[in-house]
Amino acid sequence: MAKYMILIYGDAQQWDAMTDEQWKAHDAAHIAFVAEAGARVLGGHQLEPAPTATSLRADALGQLDTTDGPFLETKEALGGYYLLEAADLDEVLSLTALLPEVRAAHSGVEIRPVVDHG
Repeated sequence: MAKYMILIYGDAQQWDAMTDEQWKAHDAAHIAFVAEAGARVLGGHQLEPAPTATSLRADALGQLDTTDGPFLETKEALGGYYLLEAADLDEVLSLTALLPEVRAAHSGVEIRPVVDHG
């Protein structure tokens, strides 16, 4: 079994504009995804909005510098993630297709295999 990180991106302004009814449908889709994936979900959470991020990097002299907000200014920001364990990418694609962000015009999902150093 391999591990895959599912990164959920979207436009925070679009998420903020969702009605209570839209949020209920959105949450129901995530509940259905987790129910279908079952024990294959190793973890996952919704993240606070991108402006709450703190970025840390070293300058040319090795001094650490922190900045408020995400590293890159983009319209789509990382909004959440799932860590799955699955037999192969096809299985992950089948499950990920259940996520509402796959079909929303303002969001998308990125799937990456996790490197196993063991």
